[in-house]
Amino acid sequence: MADTYDVVVVGGAVTGSSTAYHLAADPAFGGRVLVVEQDPSYQRCASALSAASIRQQYSTAINVDISLYGITFLREIGERLAVDGDRPEIGLKEGGYLFLATARGEAAMRASNVLQTGRGADIALLDPEALVARFPWLSTEGIALGSLGLTGEGWFDGYGLMQAFRKKARSLGVTYAAARAEGLEMSGGRVTGVRLSDGRTISCGVVVNAAGAGGTALARSAGVEIPVANKKRMIFTFTCADPVTDCPLMIDPTGVYVRPEGTGFLCGTSPPEDEDPDSTDFEVDHTFFEERIWPVLAERVPAFERIRQGRAWAGHYDMNLFDHNAILGAAPDVDNLLLANGFSGHGLQQSPAVGRGLAELITYGSYRSLDLSPLAYERLTRAAPLLETAVV
Repeated sequence: MADTYDVVVVGGAVTGSSTAYHLAADPAFGGRVLVVEQDPSYQRCASALSAASIRQQYSTAINVDISLYGITFLREIGERLAVDGDRPEIGLKEGGYLFLATARGEAAMRASNVLQTGRGADIALLDPEALVARFPWLSTEGIALGSLGLTGEGWFDGYGLMQAFRKKARSLGVTYAAARAEGLEMSGGRVTGVRLSDGRTISCGVVVNAAGAGGTALARSAGVEIPVANKKRMIFTFTCADPVTDCPLMIDPTGVYVRPEGTGFLCGTSPPEDEDPDSTDFEVDHTFFEERIWPVLAERVPAFERIRQGRAWAGHYDMNLFDHNAILGAAPDVDNLLLANGFSGHGLQQSPAVGRGLAELITYGSYRSLDLSPLAYERLTRAAPLLETAVV
């Protein structure tokens, strides 16, 4: 009995722990849940190393809806995930996202705004004059329009969110195992067991693949191919000699982003596709900041010409190369394997809705709160990508 669980979740970071929590919190479930996490220190997981932010400024309805639920959950986290009166605090700061568009991107920004506000997001469009009135430190050279999240968007402690899910799940009876899932054992089109690095094989009813960077190999062990690769992203910090007040999380048309962090700022950008190989190292290339990021920031915010660099770090995204959206739900031709892979940098903000949705699939056989089927694997089979233009 000790090595048999109704649900085995592989990956104990934010998505896996959210799924475990939502299962254990549902009175209709009542099963045994095991979460397998190879690095219980979480020092190198994406949840701990990302820029930890949330937005509704997407171009697809499902991503807007997922984040609308996400911000509600984050606002209520103290009550939802309290354990014995201890209320978690994640320092949620609704400082807003500010996307900037050139004339070329103006029409798409206006179309996305119609979608976003139509679904309940609090997003305002600002012309260059309004941008300068609100952010006098901003250069609007080459800018035709800005899109600003007035409420519901911002940043938070991603590591704190993950630990809050984990602590609450454990308090509800979820077991965590410090081990690596080395593969899945199959019989008759079903997963029958999960082989662990500590020598055990765990028998299971359902497996959730929330293994992040290791999700591709785990899926392959069940005969399932997912187009998910490990991509390194670097984050740099700095302080500024001159005041830049009330700065939102600003995304330049080049893709360079910056937001406040403590008394300074945090920034980054994605490299061009042809300079973005699969990666497993955590080395920081400081010339990337000097050559690709700082010149853009100094042009957009003249005060950023005088800065002092701080610490920098690298983490990894499980990047869905098909369409940069998560792959969720049933795996093809494997009855009891659920996928939660390829979040492409959106895992933290999507974890409340995704964990709830996967728990509903397991418990009830269908989504009940929010239909996440647009993110199903089936779109890969049909070669029908979910096109999201607002990728940072």
